[in-house]
Amino acid sequence: MKKTAALAAFALAAMIPIGALGETVFAGEVTASNTQVIAAPFGGMVEKVSVRVGDSVKIGDPIAVVETTKVYAETDGTVSGVFASEGDSADGIKTRYGGLVYIEPINRYTLSCSTEKAYNSSENRYIHIGESIYLKCTKDGSHQGRGVVTGLDEKDDGKFTVEVTGGEFYGNTCASAENGNGFACSDYANASRIGRGTVGRTQTVAVNAEGSVLKMHVKAGDTVERGELLFETVRGTLDGLYAPEKQVVSDVAGVIATVDAGNGATVEKDAKIATIYPNNAMQIKMVISEADLMDVTVGGKAEIEFNWDADSGRRFEGTISSISYLSEKKDDSAASQSAQYVAYVDFTPDETVRIGMTVIVYVE
Repeated sequence: MKKTAALAAFALAAMIPIGALGETVFAGEVTASNTQVIAAPFGGMVEKVSVRVGDSVKIGDPIAVVETTKVYAETDGTVSGVFASEGDSADGIKTRYGGLVYIEPINRYTLSCSTEKAYNSSENRYIHIGESIYLKCTKDGSHQGRGVVTGLDEKDDGKFTVEVTGGEFYGNTCASAENGNGFACSDYANASRIGRGTVGRTQTVAVNAEGSVLKMHVKAGDTVERGELLFETVRGTLDGLYAPEKQVVSDVAGVIATVDAGNGATVEKDAKIATIYPNNAMQIKMVISEADLMDVTVGGKAEIEFNWDADSGRRFEGTISSISYLSEKKDDSAASQSAQYVAYVDFTPDETVRIGMTVIVYVE
């Protein structure tokens, strides 16, 4: 029977197979035998999803980016110690060493101050964080410097902390046991005196975080500025000391079946981000009437012709991989119809084949 006659018969007979020249002909469609899950390598927020349902992807193509928690330097200084490595538990490192990273501040001196010795003015007793002040050593007034208010005592608003940012207050001019006056004006006028404090060495800053360390951006000896990225962490634990990249890529070639996490979604480790129909899982699904079951056997050969390419005469070789023992359900009105069974044909597709395409299957 000619190809055109077979196609006409499908339309008129609701896809009932027709035999011709020793072949039994069935209608079918391309489907997939399984899906591959693309999972989050760690917990975090999905920053960017790069695919949509139906997209074709290759191995290594980006699927999504899971955002990390970025930890930044709180002060200018030098990294004096790095105790964390990629893959480490941040909590474990904190328990053992007190901090993941230590920074020696560039401003090495601070003053613990009080407004008790301020000039008797209400304006001089009002201190706020970020205020720039001028410093003079009480023991040797020739040594002067500059500073900025970095903290206020929550329990006593008359006490505040000043970080020395410049001038001759560096070095040993004013030792930790000596005192320094603070002034609101650069002329060091007595009327602008806002308080007095004790000079002390700035403490090394311990930087901590929660979760697991994904990536380190500094090493011991590095000079950092306030706000500079130190390291990145993720929620939960990583697999041993293995730290994956935050970019999630496809590990199989195929077609995106579902996208299960959108931009901004919070996911846990191993949560489903997307699923893929692998190219090597493509097969043909066809329905066989009970009258034709004897003509089709598992392991039997088949040839596949795509309806869109019917005029080219090109056929794909295939093998019948399974035939269901359970008939397709029928409604009550179709009780007199013959039972039908689903069969699958394995084949090797090329780049022109897409899931859902309709085909003609020839079985000898």
